[in-house]
Order: sequence, then structure tokens, then C-alpha cells
Amino acid sequence: MRPTKAVINLAHLKANYLAIRKITKTKVLAVVKADAYGHGVAEVVNALNSLKEKPEYFGVALSEEGIALRDINVKQPILIFEPPNQHNIDEIIKYELIPTVFCEAHLRLIDKYLVRRPAMKLKVHVKIDTGMGRLGIPFKEAVPFIEKIAANDNFILDGVYSHFATSDEIDKAFAELQLRRFTQILTELKKKNIKIGITHIANSGAILTMPEAYFDMVRPGISLYGYPPSQAITSSLKLKPVLSLLSEVASCRWFEKGDSVSYGRKYILKRRSQIISIPIGYADGLNRNLSNKMFCIIKDKLYQQVGRVTMDRIMFDIGEAKISIGEDVLLLGKSRHQSIDAWDWSAQLNTIPYEITCNISKRVPRVYLA
Repeated sequence: MRPTKAVINLAHLKANYLAIRKITKTKVLAVVKADAYGHGVAEVVNALNSLKEKPEYFGVALSEEGIALRDINVKQPILIFEPPNQHNIDEIIKYELIPTVFCEAHLRLIDKYLVRRPAMKLKVHVKIDTGMGRLGIPFKEAVPFIEKIAANDNFILDGVYSHFATSDEIDKAFAELQLRRFTQILTELKKKNIKIGITHIANSGAILTMPEAYFDMVRPGISLYGYPPSQAITSSLKLKPVLSLLSEVASCRWFEKGDSVSYGRKYILKRRSQIISIPIGYADGLNRNLSNKMFCIIKDKLYQQVGRVTMDRIMFDIGEAKISIGEDVLLLGKSRHQSIDAWDWSAQLNTIPYEITCNISKRVPRVYLA
């Protein structure tokens, strides 16, 4: 195995999940799309399913991701956030996945396929666009649309949900508007005695800051993996990052004042110093825009990365420190007195931890700690 590896602490994953269950006291749909945000979906799902209180649902973006869960013997309902289409409808039916529906075309497509299976009913969740502005039936059209599904014998209305656009922000005015819209729709459906199954709207931001949005089920995504969705919000829930990124010193040599490091000579030494190389680069998901902006931890001390990030390798200026080839290097993680996490990289890249963990490529081996 190469020395560069992503260490996935499954104990932290379980602790985050159980902490979420404890504060919400609801069903949990564990979001494991995008290979569990880069953490490895099979290992993440198996760890969660080893618990006494397993997730009631799993959530993925694509039918292929749902099939991958069935292939590792997941028995729970699997909600697909994308709608049915001509490319995935056969898989949805074959693998008993739950599609998201929100327009007449989705209903016609399912009706067409179920004509050949008269004894079968398909579970669906209706997504309502209460303000996210992406996918979903517009909230003003939601009630008659859901009435139509409830009256169609081809469907089992297993749930109704929406998604917050700003639950990770300090100003909750728009999130509260979305919540009122969602609640009003549920109230109208209840008055009509329509059975709508499980209701859910709380993503990670709402889990941490909007208990009034918990309803029947919550949908933790990034919070499962140890990060709040924004640094703007505070919560009593103490999350533990699940992924650490480690490597080791591959080379070490002295450079003279005026020497340059890496492509484009973007780092010129101002003094005689030692430069070490680490076997990780942008092919491993280390963004090239981190060049000259990131740090590593060696022997509980911080050292700055220098020169452009290359495809397979990065360099650090360690001055006169006594560091040997083979020494452990922590790129994301925590030592006794130092810490670097995905928010530190996000600050330099104007992004979020979601992108950091998802972008760590398959070329980086995952090592799992129970």
C-alpha cells in the first residue's frame, strides 16, 4: 500500500450518528451518496448497520448508488433523490428503490412501466420545492399533485419532503419561510385525510439549529462525517471528523537561498533551508489552488507547503528541523497540539468540506479504524 492514505475512523462516524439520533429522537435517513462523501460507502453503511439503532432509511443521489447498497445486502428503504427517467426506471423497479417524484411526467413514466406488472405498487416520495429552487413540485401546486398520487393505485405514497436552502446560515428568515410553507401543505393534506407517509425536511443545518423542523425523520449528510455545513452556525452537538489524510516524507534535501521549488518558480527561497517532498498531488484530490497556502503536521509541528501542487507530489519548507525520510505527515487530522481539518482547506479554496472529502480520489487507499 502506498504511504499516502485516508484513514476513516468508524468510531467517530458512529458517535456522530448516535449523537444526531439522541438530539432529534426521530427516524434517520443516512445520506451516503457520492461514495459516502468520499469515505467509502460499503464500510460506512456496514458500520451504521452494526449499531442496535440502525438508520431507518438510506439516501443516495443516483439509482446506481442505490444498486450498490442492495449489492451489499442493505435491507432498509433506499430513497433516490433524483427522479425516475427512461434510463433508471427498470433499475428502480428491479432493486425496489424509492424514487423522488414531482411532476406529471414522472407519474406517466411509472404508470407505463407498471402496466406490465399489474400486481405491483411502487413506493415514492414527493419532493416539494418550498424555496430551494432546484427540484420539486412548486409548493403552490403540491396539494393537488399529492392528492393525485394518493388516488393512483400504482403508487404507495411513502413520504413527502422538502429541502432547505439556507438552514446553514445565521439568518433563518428564509428557512423559517420554507418551514411554514411545508407545514401548511402538511396541514392541508391532513385535513383531506390523505395518508402521506413519512415527512422530512431537516438536513444537517436544520438538525443542528432548527429542532422545529425534525418532523418524522431527519437527513444527516455532512454532519455524519463530522462537519457542520457552515462555520456560521453553532450547536451543542460536538461532531468528530471521520476522515484523516496521512502520508510520509519521501525525500529531504537542502536548498540554497535563491533556489526555486516546483513549476513556475512560485516559491523562491529567502534562506538556506530543507525542502521535503510528500507523495500526494492533484491526482489524489489535493486542489492545485492550495499551492503555497496549506500546512502539514510533522512531529506535532506545522510546516508550510511551498511551490505549486503537482500531479503526484507536494513540497514543504521545514527549515533546519531534524526530519527523516519516512517520517509521518498529517495533512488532515489532529496531533497532540495541532489540528488541520477540511474547513482549513475550504477557507483557502472558498468552498466547503463536502467538496474536500468528496474530491479525495480513489487513488488514495482508505484505511478503516473500528
